[in-house]
This record gives sequence, structure tokens and C-alpha cells, in this order.
Amino acid sequence: MPVNRNPTVRQRRLARTLKDLRTAQRLTIAHAAQHLACAESKISRIEAAQSGIRLVDLRLLLDLYEVHDLAVRSGLEALSREGRLRGWWDRYSDTLSPSYADYIALEADASDQYSIETVLIPGLLQTEDYTRAVVRAQMEGVTPEQVETLTRVRQERRSVLTREVPLRLWVVLSESVLKHQIGGLSVMREQLEFLVTLAEGPNINVQVLPEASDIHAALFGPVAILSFPDTTETDVAYVDSLLSTLYIEEPAEVFKYANLFRRALAESLPRTESVALIERTAKGMV
Repeated sequence: MPVNRNPTVRQRRLARTLKDLRTAQRLTIAHAAQHLACAESKISRIEAAQSGIRLVDLRLLLDLYEVHDLAVRSGLEALSREGRLRGWWDRYSDTLSPSYADYIALEADASDQYSIETVLIPGLLQTEDYTRAVVRAQMEGVTPEQVETLTRVRQERRSVLTREVPLRLWVVLSESVLKHQIGGLSVMREQLEFLVTLAEGPNINVQVLPEASDIHAALFGPVAILSFPDTTETDVAYVDSLLSTLYIEEPAEVFKYANLFRRALAESLPRTESVALIERTAKGMV
């Protein structure tokens, strides 16, 4: 089987999960290779997402790793079958950076997202005019066509909130985010009113972190933690900055970000008070 030099996010997730399952059983690559009657290099390539895996081999490995939960097995088999598939975002590949496309793919497969936003309204909750203003501010020399494409992409991402089994979204929003006038007063007022409407959804929880909270000293930028339906899959933390995008998959490191989110959530206003504050802030923008 040829080496896959450009694995998709789904292929990398399957590879990581298989490695985690093997190590959890304290089995070596040699054990797995013996079970499949193959070379150890084949297992190494599978776990490095350099090679796909046949469904029959996947099922044999899951037997070896004592994965008996039918839902988990079904989910991993789906990852294997759909590993090479790319989503709706692939038609924008000439505009999207690879790291952004990877994030959209992760978001599409996630069941839960926990995010801390210190500067902007989260992308999934943005209006079109707010997104346009953000894109123009962040990308010097951006063309009108690029602005519209990136705005359209962000709107299409929101489908995860209304699909048959919607993404559950938890957002901790720094109070200062509400006071920025991105795009001007009318754009910001519309954005906050839209945020209030979305926050009424059963799968969306928005809580505001007061400016007076000391936890701000521990926040250094936007963070998103993505969880997936299969219990065998580890969470992924996504840390974004102007110059880089960092994906964190090591469980101990992801736990640190999850703990930071829990601390920020504990310091935030309750949901009802948060929505009331957003409403008051919107009404004050005249």
C-alpha cells in the first residue's frame, strides 16, 4: 500500500486512536503485527497515518485490543471508511489555509466544543457583517472576493449547530469582547442581538467572564477543546494566534486546557445573567 503523505484529519484521528488502544492494553507493535500476520512496519505506518487500514484488519485489531462496545467499533469503522473523504470545505481549498481546513474537519466530527474567547465573538456565532469586519482587520490586503469566501465558509460551519445531532457548544466570553466596536456600532449591536438569539438554543451555552475576574491573568488567547462521540477518542485542544495554529492531542496537555476552561466557567456569570448583560450592552450601542 502506498505511503500517504497527506493524511486527512480523520485518518490521523483513527491512527492516534489505534495507537492509544494498543498501548492501553500494554501491547507492542510486534504483538499487533503477529495478530495480523504482517510486518511490523505495516502497523507503524497505520499508527502514523501513513497508510490506510482494511476493514478486516481494523476489526481484527479491535478484537485484539478488547474493544467490544458496538457503538465504538462502528464509529472507528466509519472513520476508516470515510478517512479519505473531504468535506464541503474542500471546495474552498484555494482560499483556506491547511490548518483552518483541519480545524473545520475536527469541528464537523466533534460532539462537544468548549471555548474561551478573549477578543472576538466565536466564529460559529458570528453574523456575516461581523465576520467581514474581522476578516478585513486580520488579513491585510485581502480582496473583496476573499472576504466573501471566508464569510461564506464561516456561515456554512454553523450547520454543526443545527444538524440532526447538533454540536453542544459551551463558550466563556470575556466581558471586554462585548465592548469592542468591530465593524462599527450598528454591526456590533446586530452581532450582540444575534448572540442573544443563539444563546437561547438548547445546545448553546454562553457565559460572560467579568472584567474584574483574576482568571484573566491566565488567559492568553482563544482556546477551543473538541470532544468526539467515541469514548476511545481523546479530546483535542486548538490554540490559535496571529502567526500560528497549535493542535494539542497529548491527554495530559489537553487536561490543562480543560482545567483552565473549568476555572473560567466557574468565574463566569450564570447563563441567564450573561444573556441579560449582552442584551444591555447591545441596547447601549446607539
